[in-house]
Amino acid sequence: MRVLVCGANGMLGHRVVEVARERGHEVRGTDLPELDLTDAEATARFVAEYAPDVAINCAAFTDVDKAEAEEELALRINRDTAANLAAAAPYVVHVSTDYVFDGGARDRPYVESDTPAPRTAYGRTKLAGEEAVLGASDQHAVVRTAWLFGRGGKNFVDTMLALGGERDELSVVFDQVGSPTWTGHLAPALVELAERRGAGVFHGTNAGECSWHALAIEALSKADLDVRVVAVTTEEFPRPAPRPAYSVLGTEREDGLRLPPWQEAVADHLKERVST
Repeated sequence: MRVLVCGANGMLGHRVVEVARERGHEVRGTDLPELDLTDAEATARFVAEYAPDVAINCAAFTDVDKAEAEEELALRINRDTAANLAAAAPYVVHVSTDYVFDGGARDRPYVESDTPAPRTAYGRTKLAGEEAVLGASDQHAVVRTAWLFGRGGKNFVDTMLALGGERDELSVVFDQVGSPTWTGHLAPALVELAERRGAGVFHGTNAGECSWHALAIEALSKADLDVRVVAVTTEEFPRPAPRPAYSVLGTEREDGLRLPPWQEAVADHLKERVST
């Protein structure tokens, strides 16, 4: 299979490139400045020249707070790039986010058929990207994920570990609950989905749920860092973009993506950090 990976320099994208190659596929990874996906003609030309069987799109505007002030730019990147790639490639796996949901009070995880209702500019622009991809072909796939961490990119787990090595006490919010997801588990799932040409909306996160506070405790404990983690509220750490109180993702699909528990993901990430 010939695979094109967009956003290949990012934390998830570079992992997808590695996994696809390990599985024996011919892979071309691209990112700025080589390919500007906001340029429809350039995207069509690039795709036509490489002629991939599948394209996995990990490119995105992911600065949630900055998107509140620059929604037009975020829309151009999160919607238009997705639309251009979906129009040019025969099959696309497009990565999206839990922020397409409002994260209000719930008693169960969001599943693929739940109606999106984003509260942030980031969520609105990512939902627009989903709609562009699925509107281009009912054979394309959208994979919503959340709370990503992994090597090769800034993420919460590594930030906690770095701060834990410097401080005796950390303050972390406890009233936001979601689904931590390790790129080392998500990347293979994306490639496998492309191999079987899964279509429609999928949710792809590590199993289970936790708060940022619980995630910090798990990571610090597994790293043998003796740090007191103080539980604080979201109101004590105001941000430009509202954070979902509960954005856990689950799946209702028989052919859905099922990743290991988030605790296992944290452990595997720490093992990898030690070995590299």
